[in-house]
Amino acid sequence: MADHGTVEYATAPGNDYPAHEGTYEGFLHFAFTGLLHVVNLCFGLATGGVMGHWGWATIIFVLAALGGVFGMLNGTRTPSYVAFVLCFLIFAVNGLSGAGAH
Repeated sequence: MADHGTVEYATAPGNDYPAHEGTYEGFLHFAFTGLLHVVNLCFGLATGGVMGHWGWATIIFVLAALGGVFGMLNGTRTPSYVAFVLCFLIFAVNGLSGAGAH
């Protein structure tokens, strides 16, 4: 349709492929860390709202915030993994204890 000449994408001036890859990696890191933060918040809301353990829910919220902040600042996923595992364990122990606010 637009046959005006040769395609010069690979040799075009200003083609900064490493910057594009860096931006994409940053986006993936932000999306991953944000997703785990939201899941941790859901664990906290379920622990507090459904099970009635608001003290444990507060601990989950703090861990979720710390994992999210340190994960974003460090550029690694390890704080998000650690926060997720700890929040899940708190959620699971409270869920399996059967001592809800019924």
